[in-house]
Amino acid sequence: MRSPERTSHEEARVAETLKKGSRVTGAAREKLAADLKKKYDDGVSIRALAEETGRSYGFVHRMLTESGVVLRGRGGATRGKKAPSA
Repeated sequence: MRSPERTSHEEARVAETLKKGSRVTGAAREKLAADLKKKYDDGVSIRALAEETGRSYGFVHRMLTESGVVLRGRGGATRGKKAPSA
């Protein structure tokens, strides 16, 4: 597990190099995709990754799918059939 200091330092570095709304291409895009993939595989949510990088949910989702990540299903309660009452 990473220390909180290192995580916040990494977040600051990512935020500095990828200004919100700037186009990400080439090696920077590949590096970002690899970083997002690793964190997502470690259990971080798409929403948390979007907040951390200052990018939109859709951008992070697209980067993950371009990287070949199999996305997790949604969590929480689902609306299934009601259990028969006794």
